[in-house]
Amino acid sequence: MNSIGFDNDKYIKLQSEKIQERVSSFGGKLYLEFGGKLFDDYHASRVLPGFRPDSKIKMLLKMKDDAEVIIVVSASSIEQSKVRGDLGITYDMDTLRLIDAFNEIGLLVGGVVITQYAPHSSVDLFIKRLENLGIRVYRHYHIEGYPSNLRKIVSDEGYGKNEYIETTRPLVVITAPGPGSGKMATCLSQLYHDHKRGIKAGYAKFETFPVWNIPLKHPVNMAYEAATIDLHDVNMIDPFHLEATGKTAVNYNRDIEIYPVLKDIFEKIYGECPYKSPTEMGVNMAGYCITDDKAVCDASKMEIIRRYYDILCSKRNGIADADDVYKAEIIMKQVGIDVSYRKVVAPAIEKAELTGEPAAAIELPNGCIVTGKTSKLMGPSAAALLNALKKLGDIDDDYLLLPLEVIEPIQKLKIENLGNHNPRLHADEILIALAISATTCDIAAKAMAQLPKLIGCQAHITVIPSSVDSTVYRKLGINLTCEPVYATKKLYHK
Repeated sequence: MNSIGFDNDKYIKLQSEKIQERVSSFGGKLYLEFGGKLFDDYHASRVLPGFRPDSKIKMLLKMKDDAEVIIVVSASSIEQSKVRGDLGITYDMDTLRLIDAFNEIGLLVGGVVITQYAPHSSVDLFIKRLENLGIRVYRHYHIEGYPSNLRKIVSDEGYGKNEYIETTRPLVVITAPGPGSGKMATCLSQLYHDHKRGIKAGYAKFETFPVWNIPLKHPVNMAYEAATIDLHDVNMIDPFHLEATGKTAVNYNRDIEIYPVLKDIFEKIYGECPYKSPTEMGVNMAGYCITDDKAVCDASKMEIIRRYYDILCSKRNGIADADDVYKAEIIMKQVGIDVSYRKVVAPAIEKAELTGEPAAAIELPNGCIVTGKTSKLMGPSAAALLNALKKLGDIDDDYLLLPLEVIEPIQKLKIENLGNHNPRLHADEILIALAISATTCDIAAKAMAQLPKLIGCQAHITVIPSSVDSTVYRKLGINLTCEPVYATKKLYHK
C-alpha cells in the first residue's frame, strides 16, 4: 500500500519547460487553458501515487514573474448555486477562495470572467461584490449558434462583443472552479481581440487526464472516465493525431468533437491552425513521469471503485441515475475488478453484520485492517479512527484513549446545550477530545502523533456518513467509500 509510482520533481521540471517552450513558439504570449484542479488535484494524487496535490501550483511558481491568472465562471453556475463536490462550496465562493489562494503565493490575478452573461440578480450581485473588492470583472456573452456558426462567432457580433481582458504577462493561465465554465471560449475570444489589436498570441491546453501517451484502456485513463461519468466524457484514440503523425494518442470525446471547429476558428483568425490534432494542443508531460506502472495501476483501480461508490450514493440522493451506475460497472469490468478488490469493504460489512449496527474499516499503510463499530459513545467513523491510531502507535487495544469522564461531558453539551438528538461523538469531536487529552497524557499524545500516517489510507463505512465525518476523513487524507444507505429511515439527513 502507498507505493510511489510517480516522479513529482521530474514532472514539475518537464512541465514548466514544456510550457515555456510553448510560450516562445507563439512569439511570447500564450493563453493556457488549465483543466482540473490547480491547488488541490486530489484525483491526480490518488491515481498517480507520488503526485502531490499542489504540483501544478509549484510548477507555475517557477514561472510566476511571467504568469498571471484569469478565473472563469459561468453565469449559469452562479444562478444555479452550483457546488464544487469535493469542497462543498458554490462556484462563486470558490472563485473568491481561489483569488485568495493565488494572492497568498504571489501569483497575479488579472481578473474574473463571467461567461454566458445575462442580467440576473445573483450574478450581478456577485459582480458588484468582486468590483467592490477591487477585482476586475469582464463579461462574455452567449453567441447564438455556438460552436457551429463560425461566421458569427469570429466577428464583432460574436467574440468581438465580449469585453477584452487586459493582460500584462506572457503566460495567461485560464482556470475555473470546475468544468463547463467556458475556459476554451475565453481563450479563443482573447485570440480574436489580440489579433485585431496586432498582438501575436497562442493557445494551448494543460489537462493531466486522459494521459495521451499511455494506452487507451490503461487504469489511469479509465479512472478519468470513472471520474467524469457525469460529464459524459469518453476516452478515444485521437483520429486527427493518428492521421497526421501515424501514431496513436489518447484524448477524450469533447476535445476531439470540438477540434474541427477550433481549427476553423484558428484559420479564420490567423489564416492557419498551429495544431494538426487536439492532442498537439496539450502540454501534458505526466505520462513521462510514471516510474512504477503497477503502483499506478493499483491506485487507479482503487479510484475506479471509489468513484463507483460515489455514483451509487449520488443515485441514492437522486443526483445520478441507473445509466451512470451501469457505466461505472462497465469501467470496473474493463479493468478486471469488482468491489472485492477494495480490501476494506468486506471487513466493514462483516463487522456491521456481526454487531447489527453501522460499522467502518480502515486499511493502514502496512496492509493491516482495523474496524470500528457503532456504540453509545461514538459512531463507526470515530471508532475506526481511534482504533487506527492505537494500532499505528502500538497502543494496547484495550486501553481507553478517551475515558468516560472525557466523553460524557461532550455528550451532555451536545444534547443539553447544542440541541443535538444524537449523543454519539463524530470524528472531529473525538480528535478534539484526544488533542486536549494529549496535553496531560503521553499515550494520547502518542496516538495524536500517528495522524500523518493516515494519509493515503483506504476506508469504508457501511452507511452514508455525516458530512462532518466525511470531511474529517478527507482532511486527514483518507480515501473513503460507503454503502449507499443511510443509518436511519428519515427523509432529511444533515
